[in-house]
Amino acid sequence: MSDKDVAEDRAANADMRSAFDTSAAGPRPPSEITGHYSSDNPDMVQFVDADGNRLETTEANAPYAQIVEDMTSQDAREIYRDLVLVRRIDAEGHALQRQGELGLWPSLLGQEAAQVGAGRALKPQDYAFPGYREHGVAWCKGVPPENLLGMYRGVNHGGWNSNENNFHLYTIVIGNQMLHATGYAMGVQTDGDVATGDPERDTAVMAFTGDGGTAQGDYNEALVFASVAAAPVVFFVQNNQWAISEPNEKQFTIPPYQRSRGFGIPGVLVDGNDPLATYAVSVAALDRARSGQGPTLIEAYTYRMGAHTTSDDPTKYRSDAEVEIWREKDPIKRMRGFMEERGHAEPDFFDEIDAEADEIAARIRHACQTMPDPPQEAMFDHIYAEPHPVTERERAEFVEYQESFVQEGAH
Repeated sequence: MSDKDVAEDRAANADMRSAFDTSAAGPRPPSEITGHYSSDNPDMVQFVDADGNRLETTEANAPYAQIVEDMTSQDAREIYRDLVLVRRIDAEGHALQRQGELGLWPSLLGQEAAQVGAGRALKPQDYAFPGYREHGVAWCKGVPPENLLGMYRGVNHGGWNSNENNFHLYTIVIGNQMLHATGYAMGVQTDGDVATGDPERDTAVMAFTGDGGTAQGDYNEALVFASVAAAPVVFFVQNNQWAISEPNEKQFTIPPYQRSRGFGIPGVLVDGNDPLATYAVSVAALDRARSGQGPTLIEAYTYRMGAHTTSDDPTKYRSDAEVEIWREKDPIKRMRGFMEERGHAEPDFFDEIDAEADEIAARIRHACQTMPDPPQEAMFDHIYAEPHPVTERERAEFVEYQESFVQEGAH
């Protein structure tokens, strides 16, 4: 690194420390907290503004511009459909929890563009490792939304077979999935499924976490392993600005996309409410991983419009004014504006998608309410790969105990 580069790095770090300074009394306005990530940040990759108007080519988005230009009207319609249906599935999950049908629900409201953009970029052979909010990625990987509801209803052991859709089970331990993803990616290398030149064989891995996850040891350890192994993994950080109830400045002083350089991993900052940008950046990073060029970190700057989960009350720690600022950056509104401006769909198309959303909401509501409870002894299944005498004995004792209640009731 040259003296000039060192000086520029020091200046950038000084600016960041100033932007995240918490020494002043009282909470800072949202405009100051998010200032480093504003739309005029030259590092941020964006293609459409809040109204869907196509933005000019910049130094930041130029490397990804051709990917967007190659997208067809059909691509745009499919992304829009995903955005709308994913939001409706999420809304139904929230409503079902409030009505006592689910034990918990972590909403993705506001983060649809980040998840659909990344999910759409994944190929069938690519493996995704989610946290617990990646309902949009699950949808794009073909996981039935009913399976997500089953997990939060507590009627199954995870909800789906990970290998059927190359979508790992939800990980509740914050940041743990980053190590899982890196290990899997290193296995892909060992199997020789990287840089073969075969587009149906070359495989990448994508790991998803939030801004809070970047403060976990597992996250940082994963970046170390991925970097030194040049593993074919893309780390996708959805920076929704609130790690449960803690803002960015309680999680880091340098943003994740800049911190990645310290691990020897390229970092990209993308507007997480811009579906075109998140798709294009994800396509490029995954292509890079599949071709053997190693890991990339993507920071998608977005916003969690709802609560962290249905057990959370966000009014306790953030202002209504901050939420209203982000309401104007709605990714669905942005995508629809782009499509209308470019003539990618007729008005009837949007009505048809809304009707399909109603249908899927009714379908998953019925499925949720009619899910059978699993046999109680199923808790002993799959503890070990092979039958184990201890668990078999415990199962028999449990079944006998449960049957004793039935026998007592008969008398």
